[in-house]
Amino acid sequence: MKAAQTTLNFSNLQEIQILYRNKAKKSDRPIVKSSQDAYDYLIGAWSPQIERLEEFVILCLNRANKVLGFSKISSGGISGTVADPKVIFQVALKSNASSILLAHNHPSGNTNPSDNDIQLTKKLKKAGEFLELNVLDHLIITPHTYFSFADESLL
Repeated sequence: MKAAQTTLNFSNLQEIQILYRNKAKKSDRPIVKSSQDAYDYLIGAWSPQIERLEEFVILCLNRANKVLGFSKISSGGISGTVADPKVIFQVALKSNASSILLAHNHPSGNTNPSDNDIQLTKKLKKAGEFLELNVLDHLIITPHTYFSFADESLL
């Protein structure tokens, strides 16, 4: 019995394009030296919904801890948002980041991490280690203050 000859039709094959553009000169990119630096950059870029909706954002950094850019990963409700690891690392890898900073806000103004916040941070740190993409910190921010997992030795 002869196998049927299959003709491949490449006209139906879809190209996947991955694109990242950073228009800032390397010398103009801000550097993150501390959690305060990260907070200052993030609060300036955060949406006006900071006291209304919970959002999750990442800051992508190069090997010298210079900011490549930020990306809003998700926007949720009053008490939560989804932080999908696949989306987080997709953005980080697309930007050629060497490390990332995680951040989300608590509309309540309470910066204490929940058990879910702690578990998510551990999960993302472990995934980052596998990808050789360092998770430097996770900030919980409000308009006037923040909590740093790294500063509190929770990372």
